[in-house]
Amino acid sequence: MKRIVFFILVICQISLVAQTTVSGKVIDRKGTSIIGANVYLDGTYDGASTNEKGEFSFTTSEKGTQTLVVSFISYETFRATANISSFKNYQVTLREDVNTLDAVVINAGTLEAGDNAKVTALKPLDVVTTAGALGDFVGALQTLPGTSTVAEDGRLFVRGGDAEETQIFVDGLRVFTPYSPTANNIPTRGRLSPFLFKGISFSTGGYSAEYGQALSSVLSLKSIDEPQEERTDISFMTVGLGFGNTQKWEESSLSMNASYINLAPYNAAFPDRNVWHKPFQAFGGESVYRHKLKNDGLLKVYGAMSYSDFELTQEDINITNGVRFALKNRNLYINTSYQGFLQNDWTINTGVSFSNDKSEIKIIDDKIDNTNNSAHFKVKLKKHFSNRFKLNIGSEYFITKFDEDYNGLAGNFNYGFNNNIFASFAETDIFFSKRVATKIGVRAEYSELLQEFTISPRLSLAYKTGDHSQMSLAYGQFYQNPRDTYLKFNTNFKAENTSHVIANFQYVKDKQIFRAEAYYKKYSDLVKLDTDISLPTSNFSNNGSGYAQGLDVFWRDNKSFKNTDYWVSYSYLDTERDYRNYPTAATPHFAAKHNVSVVLKHFVTDWKSQLGLSYNFASGRNYTDPNMGGFLNQQTKNYNSVNASWAYLISQQKYYLFR
Repeated sequence: MKRIVFFILVICQISLVAQTTVSGKVIDRKGTSIIGANVYLDGTYDGASTNEKGEFSFTTSEKGTQTLVVSFISYETFRATANISSFKNYQVTLREDVNTLDAVVINAGTLEAGDNAKVTALKPLDVVTTAGALGDFVGALQTLPGTSTVAEDGRLFVRGGDAEETQIFVDGLRVFTPYSPTANNIPTRGRLSPFLFKGISFSTGGYSAEYGQALSSVLSLKSIDEPQEERTDISFMTVGLGFGNTQKWEESSLSMNASYINLAPYNAAFPDRNVWHKPFQAFGGESVYRHKLKNDGLLKVYGAMSYSDFELTQEDINITNGVRFALKNRNLYINTSYQGFLQNDWTINTGVSFSNDKSEIKIIDDKIDNTNNSAHFKVKLKKHFSNRFKLNIGSEYFITKFDEDYNGLAGNFNYGFNNNIFASFAETDIFFSKRVATKIGVRAEYSELLQEFTISPRLSLAYKTGDHSQMSLAYGQFYQNPRDTYLKFNTNFKAENTSHVIANFQYVKDKQIFRAEAYYKKYSDLVKLDTDISLPTSNFSNNGSGYAQGLDVFWRDNKSFKNTDYWVSYSYLDTERDYRNYPTAATPHFAAKHNVSVVLKHFVTDWKSQLGLSYNFASGRNYTDPNMGGFLNQQTKNYNSVNASWAYLISQQKYYLFR
């Protein structure tokens, strides 16, 4: 019995001798004690929490080199590896976690929405439920600040920029012909359906170095990675209908959407000055197939097809019987992308898009057939070296082959060009703290057609001024090749370019958003010509210039009134250009000095319905009255538009939309 007691005492003594005390204090960078931090040795159950003074102490039997871990919500996890004996009276300073919801966001010039957006300005569902948008991205985006309402055109005009200066991307890959072609003063419509997308990034300026060939704006759409449920969407409009369906399987899913539009009812209800021989009609279909791979990668194949045609006679002061115009267009777009993981915590996004666009045009007795084949190859690598330093690098290659045949009274001619562009970009996000962050990027491009190499620096800085507010600054240089209508006749150009300077203030709290943004844009090397329109005999140059400056204000409130969501946007624009065939610098015909949008949505629970109203205002725009001397010498009347919509929820997976 004495021997047993002896051995127990020896074992207890050895155990006591083997214990090591780990102690210290946890503070933040201001020296304030952190209460309740979790402190432990990695891979063990030995640890403790800090007390009201930020102090901790615990014993362990571990020996040698160990890793001490300290974690606390809204702070970066601290790790230190050393001999266990060094963790006595050890002081730990935690840094704020810059990935928390209340951290600063680099967002000057950008309105984002989606699952990962910290600030939601416009969701994809808003596109189909905004009165007057007609289920079109462009129609909904025209209710946001920075855009100008050009009702007779239908495309995106952003901060004094022409519609060709805005580029659209799906999953990072360019959509070369995002709009259906149309005639003069007949609004076009976007080809893309909102039902297939989960995220929108609308940059009204100062956008990332990842994107190029756009002087004014970038609209980046992200298709749904994995649908949450099988669903069916049906949309009824006075001029057409739409249908969408999503099916899910264990490792894959398929979403399809189709729509048909015919403007015959609209033309009958609202006669215009055109003589319609064949009303505008369009059919479109889209699909997205997604497949999860074993390495956690995701493969997506997006395809879209559309067809449209119409024929009409339009008045012309130079032709007694007017101009008879007919157009048929067929468009095919395929986008294949892959996102996955590589070694050493790198992620990869790569893909290719291809577009085939063919138009048959008849103008009186002239016939024009053109075909545009374009492709975009892209690879992007991304790595988070830490919560405070992120790096994006990538390269891309654009291929464009344009071919046009002209047969008419002037003879038979063929025009065309091949334009290939290689680009590389690098961009870093640096978070100095939760309050201060910067994005620094550079983009390099080489155009084989123009034989020109350009460098575009991009810089953004954001500072969080309060718990719910922040300020941002952005600067960038942007280049874009001249439009196809110029390049088919002449290739002796330089890239057009502009520089952006943006100052932004944003306040976000409890489903309320306020944004105010001032900007200045300077244009250089714009194309000028000496004829009314681009012709083979035109004399072209890069002597054009211009500027645009203004203020955008946005307020959205989904809190103040029960079941009610509304937003108000206002844009002030001051711009002049000397380009195209302008004899002098002037405000372009598409630029309105004042734009206002008010959107209201209210959900009536008993009716299972969302009622919507929208109002759009644009001040008068310049035009040239041939009966008076001067250029762009008159202004149109102010534009006013009121729209209403009704969305009925059949079930959680189905709803009808009436406009």
